[in-house]
Amino acid sequence: MAKVCSVCGKGKVSGNTVSHANNHNKRTWSPNLRKVRAIVDGTPKRLNVCTRCLRSGSVERAI
Repeated sequence: MAKVCSVCGKGKVSGNTVSHANNHNKRTWSPNLRKVRAIVDGTPKRLNVCTRCLRSGSVERAI
């Protein structure tokens, strides 16, 4: 299963690192995911959620 945010769907993004000599190397950027217990349809579930969604209040935490 791919590591993506359960709320917004943010996942890995690929691109190039570019050196000062303009050498290009492939690399990936991963989202900052946290495994969180959240309320989904009234019951607590474990979700992978990015920190942007946590900070914006898109997720109701189960404590």
